[in-house]
Amino acid sequence: MEPVIDLSKEYGLVLEGGGAKGAYQIGAWKALREAGIKIRGVAGTSVGALNGALICMDDLEQAERLWKNIAYSKVMDVDDEMMARLFDKEKLKAEDLRSTLKDTFKILGEGGADIAPLRRLLEENVDEDRIRKSPVEFYSCTFSVTDRKELDVDMKSVPEGQMQDMLLASSYLPVFKNEKLHGKTYMDGGVTNVLPVNALLDRGYENLILIRIFGVGHEKKITIPDQVTVLEIAPRTGLGSILQFDGAKSRRNMRIGYFDAMRMLYGLEGRIYYIEQKEEECYYLKQLVQIAPEALKLLLDGYKPEREAGGELRCYMEKILPQIAAELKLGSNWNYKTLYLSMLEACARLLRIRKYQIYTVDELLGAVRKKAADGGLPEEIPAFVHVILNQGVFGKDITEAE
Repeated sequence: MEPVIDLSKEYGLVLEGGGAKGAYQIGAWKALREAGIKIRGVAGTSVGALNGALICMDDLEQAERLWKNIAYSKVMDVDDEMMARLFDKEKLKAEDLRSTLKDTFKILGEGGADIAPLRRLLEENVDEDRIRKSPVEFYSCTFSVTDRKELDVDMKSVPEGQMQDMLLASSYLPVFKNEKLHGKTYMDGGVTNVLPVNALLDRGYENLILIRIFGVGHEKKITIPDQVTVLEIAPRTGLGSILQFDGAKSRRNMRIGYFDAMRMLYGLEGRIYYIEQKEEECYYLKQLVQIAPEALKLLLDGYKPEREAGGELRCYMEKILPQIAAELKLGSNWNYKTLYLSMLEACARLLRIRKYQIYTVDELLGAVRKKAADGGLPEEIPAFVHVILNQGVFGKDITEAE
């Protein structure tokens, strides 16, 4: 695959705050790194600042190890089992919920969760000397409660020995016990600027990549100058709670971040899956038109459109396909490519085809048809599934099997 992004340019990376969701950003960075993206500077808020430090160190292995092994007790002084129960909706019984909530309110009543473990985590993973020597510029956002103002901090300009403290200053979530740092009180930077785009815009950056995780906080309204290019990597599925510091969840989120970045880097298609495609619109029209007679009959029986002059195929193209597009919520601007790929994705999801993998159109179609032929179809399926399963020679086999 060839990247659709300009590899000759240097980019500024903006990392959104969002607590435990931050693992997603490391997965995205891995894809950017593999593609050879040149990062000139990083700006982050809260967990975005922590990840920014790891990116400046250019130690992907260490960053992945941190997030793969993350636990509630490595961030705050809590019991891992208690916190796991709080987030396990399926297993949480009523009595466990009362007990867990009681423990949680007790923590909050004592001024919040002690984050001495987070301080240790920073000490173990953030190498101030390596960051200062890094060619990558590094900025973080926090809010000074003492000064009542937002701070846009050039991390390489802070006094020696205080970098870890300033990372901590950017990460003081409201549920954390707040302690003064060098005589001042700080609050999580997301309170005023969860996505610090301005930190790089104000310093003249014209090529930005935003890695979104949709954390809790205030997103500033920023006017993007005409000469500035902004690319975005963002999840299309939930990443969990900002406090769900669970290793398994983080490993999942890193995987999602990696593939979402690949979607942006290589112009992959798909709303759910990751599809490499190079065909023109006429290719997808052909796929839709060359429907097996048996499949066409099933669609006509399923949708029961009003018949008009022009034959069954015309009725299918003019009546049924628009109905399928509406069923898949494609809006009024759908075309044959988006319709076909949406049907293919819907079939893949129905058959539980592996999601986190890059497919060509033919590869995903082959996986769908093989799973269906092996008996993977549920008893009840949407009528449009026959468009994907019942084309050509294969269609006859499936129809007869029914």
